[in-house]
Amino acid sequence: MNNILFSELSLTEPLERAVREMGFESATEIQARTIPLLRTGADVIGRSQTGTGKTLAFGIPAVEGIDTGENKNQVQVLILCPTRELCMQACGEIRKLARYKPGVKTVDIYGGAPMNRQIMALRSGANIVVGTPGRVMDHLRRRTLKLDHLRMVILDEADEMLSMGFKEDIETILTGTPETRQTVLFSATMPPAILALTGQFQRDAQLIEVNKKQPSVKAIHQSYCEAPASRKKDALCLLLYAKAPQRAIVFCNTKAMTEELSAFLKEQGMGAEGLNGDMKQQQRTQVMNGFKNGQVRILVATDVAARGIDVNDVDAVFNYDLPQDMEYYLHRIGRTGRAGKAGYAMTLCTGRRQSQQLRDFAHMTRSELEREALPTVRDVACKLEEGYVKELAEAIPEEGQETGARILEALTAAGHSPEAVARAALTLLYGGRQPQISDIVQERRPVQDRRESMGRVSLNLGRKNRIAPNHIVGAIAEMTDLSGSDIGKIEIFDNRTIVGIPRAAVQQVVDRLRGSKILGQRVEAAVCMERTGREGKPGGRDNGFRMRDRRRAEEGRRRKRPARED
Repeated sequence: MNNILFSELSLTEPLERAVREMGFESATEIQARTIPLLRTGADVIGRSQTGTGKTLAFGIPAVEGIDTGENKNQVQVLILCPTRELCMQACGEIRKLARYKPGVKTVDIYGGAPMNRQIMALRSGANIVVGTPGRVMDHLRRRTLKLDHLRMVILDEADEMLSMGFKEDIETILTGTPETRQTVLFSATMPPAILALTGQFQRDAQLIEVNKKQPSVKAIHQSYCEAPASRKKDALCLLLYAKAPQRAIVFCNTKAMTEELSAFLKEQGMGAEGLNGDMKQQQRTQVMNGFKNGQVRILVATDVAARGIDVNDVDAVFNYDLPQDMEYYLHRIGRTGRAGKAGYAMTLCTGRRQSQQLRDFAHMTRSELEREALPTVRDVACKLEEGYVKELAEAIPEEGQETGARILEALTAAGHSPEAVARAALTLLYGGRQPQISDIVQERRPVQDRRESMGRVSLNLGRKNRIAPNHIVGAIAEMTDLSGSDIGKIEIFDNRTIVGIPRAAVQQVVDRLRGSKILGQRVEAAVCMERTGREGKPGGRDNGFRMRDRRRAEEGRRRKRPARED
């Protein structure tokens, strides 16, 4: 599509002025194709990747369409975003767009922020609301948010909201809005769940697809290292020392791991901070500001928390945990190699299965993937020493070193050679900076029978509760340190579910799941007592539940048998 200027899109004067002051002259493809269509009132499905200018694509028509007359204090536009970061980002952009149109008031509502402030902001007459599905539902239940006069609803990154489990919330919200509303949906992918949503809530939706092909990753050098699970932290530490990125993001699959890993890296003397959904908004903002201004060198984050991070000079991305699918992998590595710069993406793999899955990702994206050997402690020491030499060489010509000169003179007068003094001083200065970890020997250990290393956890939910394996896997991966590949066989019965869990993590899974909710239903978790099966191995078919069922069945058969006649 040829380059189109915003001045050619017939924007109203307040919007054209705002866009010009925001520094935009040319519209992106999604903006040039979407803005005229939304002005007609049509329902639209926009398929495009993150970073293509979607906020302005829907924000300009949304602001233009606000009635600042009789209904100016009613909510006329609702924008749903998957995370608080994206919610804040979208709200900020729309406020900039509306700065020269009097009567437009935008409010963002999201979890982790004080409810009372949001209630006051809504009561003061907001006509554009940007929110996360969960907090929007909270306000609807409290009746502090009313959608009776809604004209337009926008689902931003709809695929991400569905993958986070907001499907029922979104359906409830849309069901409670006027049928005459305009429904706009933006998504990077089009899974069946998205298509079902559009079919249910949109009318003759117009599809706009840009960047349908996978985003280019040619500027990103992709590689991986293999490390045993018990030494992954040490492996990451060695890589960070050896690569020495000025600004890096480390991705984990769970909130708990972001906290654990960031604490470990701090102990190793690295400027690392964790970022996850359990943090208060003020703390999250402080961490992000520190990362953007360089005070935080390494950001350890989950996929969801990293949504909305817009930093162009990220030197490297490290996947501490293998992402769940290719879309997440692309989203992660796309944080580096931006603005025409080269990028570096490293993934830590545990075992052949993960290595093969990563190679599949690379194949699907037509990327080159290099296997790298983990650096040794000696490699890291040499790298650090190179930096020390450079640091000292730059300091030698400086003036004002009288204190050092006097100390050297006193020590040489006491019979110590200048070389010995220099070695002692350098050891004092740099000795504490060496990583306190040992080399990681990458050996192939014999594969054990998986059943011998697995325990079992019993849950009180089953088929009658509409539980499916993906619900179980998602809950365990979110609340524990386990990934989906760690979870064993899942047996779903009418009123209960039995899950295979690595024996060492059974108690952790029970503790974390107990009292939590899956599909809005309270979970009761317990260790499933194992018995030795016919093969004489733990985890056989004769577990506690089945033995109990067999005893009951046998008792029933005995009652039905006729008495034997002698």
